[in-house]
Amino acid sequence: MKSQWESFLQNLGVWEGSFTVFSPQGTFVKDIPSRLTLEKLNDNDKVRLTLCRSGLNDMVLDFTSVGGSLLFFENGAFSQGSIQLAPFTEFGSEFSFIYENRRLRLVQIFDQNGHLDRLTLIREHLADTPKAERPALQVEDLLGTWQGEAVTIYRDWRSPEIYSTTLQLQLDETGRLIQSLSFGERTITSTATIKGSIIHFDRDPQKQMQVLLLPDGASATSPLHVQLRQSLFLEVGWLIQPNLRQRMVRSYNDKGEWTSLTLVTEEKTQH
Repeated sequence: MKSQWESFLQNLGVWEGSFTVFSPQGTFVKDIPSRLTLEKLNDNDKVRLTLCRSGLNDMVLDFTSVGGSLLFFENGAFSQGSIQLAPFTEFGSEFSFIYENRRLRLVQIFDQNGHLDRLTLIREHLADTPKAERPALQVEDLLGTWQGEAVTIYRDWRSPEIYSTTLQLQLDETGRLIQSLSFGERTITSTATIKGSIIHFDRDPQKQMQVLLLPDGASATSPLHVQLRQSLFLEVGWLIQPNLRQRMVRSYNDKGEWTSLTLVTEEKTQH
């Protein structure tokens, strides 16, 4: 099994792309071209990150280890962000997927009052390789049955868990989305309304969730409002190919503590 450092090194290279900012309703705000370089320094025990974005000062960070708010999967996918939900502080997380010569990253930020404030979609490809991008995600792309494998890693370094998942998405006769998610012995069924690029899970007034459908096959699942003393999760998905999707879930307990990170890789088996 790869160490966290070895998993981090899966991201080495020069990544060209852009940072695209959206409102909580999925409205385009701005797009900023970017170039991010992750390179080993001469001593091989240090990695330097250099981020150049149009109109902004360059950012340079050196890494000799990873940890804290950051966890990696063996393929190089990762999430970093808030360790604790606290009152009157900004809250949020970044999710990053990697597949062949492409990366997709997404940042969800909540304001000091706990309301979803903005999302930043980062689409990147390795320099000197083709820029291949998926169309914007549509509800129709998700309908069907998805069989997957989930890997959950924990902040307290207990052994990872690996288990199978089944996700079924279909429309009822009124056009509502019906979602059924099975993992282990559990099955969770929920329904949602669809309005343009927003899927709104609205049956529980205390935990209203939305899924934003975004460019390059991306989706962002988040509560509209994060509240103290309530467990919560943030999720980002990436439709890599028509029948191949990955989802990453960052989970917090009812004390607002970040507890685990799950990566689901799933294939569509029925349309």
